Amino acid sequence: MLTFEEKLSIIESFPELERKDVSLGRVNFHYEESVHEKKIVVQHLHPNGNGFVYGGHLPKAAIDRKGYVNIRDYSESELREIIKKSIGYLSEIHEEKEQEDTYTDLEGVWTKRGQEELSLVKEDLLWNIYSGSNLEDCFESPIEAERYLKEEGFSKKD
Repeated sequence: MLTFEEKLSIIESFPELERKDVSLGRVNFHYEESVHEKKIVVQHLHPNGNGFVYGGHLPKAAIDRKGYVNIRDYSESELREIIKKSIGYLSEIHEEKEQEDTYTDLEGVWTKRGQEELSLVKEDLLWNIYSGSNLEDCFESPIEAERYLKEEGFSKKD
């Protein structure tokens, strides 16, 4: 397994990626030239060597629910290859299999055990979740927002 420093060095060798330090010593790398809403290529690279690379080009069975692949045990060549393919994928327009317009029924009030309420609203390019007037979270896709709400135990209010 490559160390954090080795993975960092490999990732930083891609000049098109921009480093963004996040919490707990983790690091994200963004591809700002992405033609998609998705811009994070490397997510949560952790000092313990764990981390994720966006795998939109891979079959759904190979990626997690957010579209990422765990790179904990990747070799240098495997890591370079998946980052290269991820950047390539984010550089091209792809025919979307699902249109976002079909997700408008997700907008509205979501409840948890009939007591807690959150609102899901599409605003510009983001899907925002509000608790009253307070912004709780935002997502780049309706699929991510829906997964989050369901994982937290919420269901769409009729």
